[in-house]
Amino acid sequence: MSSILTNSSAMVALQTLKGINSNLAKTQSEISTGKSVGSAKDNSAIWAISKVMESDVSGFETVSTNLATGQSMVSVARTAAESITDDLKSIKEKVVAAQDPSADSAKLNAEVTQIVDMIRSKVSGAQFNGVNLVDGSTASTTVVGSIDRSGGTVTANTINVAGVDLGSTPGAGTATLTSTAGLTIATDTHSAGGSVATGSSADFTLAAAVAGDEIKLTLGDREFSYTVTAADAAAGNSPNDIAVNALRDQINNSGISGLTASYDQTSAGELTINNATGANLNIAIDVTASSGGSLGALNGFDVTAGTALADIETMITTTVNAAAAFGAVESRLESQSSFVSDLTSAMKSGIGSLVDADMEEASARLQALQTQQQLGIQALSIANQQPQSILSLFR
Repeated sequence: MSSILTNSSAMVALQTLKGINSNLAKTQSEISTGKSVGSAKDNSAIWAISKVMESDVSGFETVSTNLATGQSMVSVARTAAESITDDLKSIKEKVVAAQDPSADSAKLNAEVTQIVDMIRSKVSGAQFNGVNLVDGSTASTTVVGSIDRSGGTVTANTINVAGVDLGSTPGAGTATLTSTAGLTIATDTHSAGGSVATGSSADFTLAAAVAGDEIKLTLGDREFSYTVTAADAAAGNSPNDIAVNALRDQINNSGISGLTASYDQTSAGELTINNATGANLNIAIDVTASSGGSLGALNGFDVTAGTALADIETMITTTVNAAAAFGAVESRLESQSSFVSDLTSAMKSGIGSLVDADMEEASARLQALQTQQQLGIQALSIANQQPQSILSLFR
């Protein structure tokens, strides 16, 4: 039956053409973007997996940067330790030469002094981006080596890098302690003690503290101590204030009833200890200057000293061990960097297999759909002309 109101053939042709056009648009999108899954509507499960993996890839790319920075940091420290080892070998040669009775020990010591100054310069200059692993300012640091995903939890896997202290400059701290008990310390390597009566106080003033100085305060049977760090002694900081503030906090947090400490901002480095415990309180102070690190024996080094050869041998062993340790860490960082690079490439390949379009298949499908589209348009045109044939029945 023919009808001028309902053209079933045209409706079928139209629906078919819509389907062809939809598939054609999707194929053209795949070709233009290169992805078969470009959004969550294409395939929500695959899209979600790919986005999680893409975030991990971004994380691993940052890890690669961190590893490169870590390698450079450790490489600087290793190079410094190796170079200092060579310098110590030169000093050892001077010590051996000084064993000759005819040797000019004064000239040999003068040469050693120049080498020691050079060692100190290398120690202070062996820093990368502000991190120095050989001057004692950094006990240890970490480098992010990987990101681990377990279930839905992501954690950072770090590689620990231990620092060493190859310093050779002695500390020069000076502390004084005065109170109603008459306690006084005049130099940085002496101790003094006494008793502070209940209801009275003692004032402690620290001055000229440098990195490595240890301030030890004993109150009754409790001991409080603080060691000045290189960061404390950095430009713009007051190591005296930092050390005294640290001791004040330790005392106030000790839990000893009636014992309090305060810091006078108007008098740099002054700590007031108040004894309200109800009993006299024994108090002692001990300030020890920095030993100058593991190469502290270079201070005033004398090639003719009886222990000179043993001392220099000990220092060589120290720097050799430090260089070996840095070398092992550097090798690990290099290996980890290579692994992360390979892993990142593998993950990118995996993401591609999930979401990338097969361009050969897409090209073939595009040709077929374009042909189907042309045929669909012709079919719809023919179907739309069918009602015209009804007019012939009325002629």
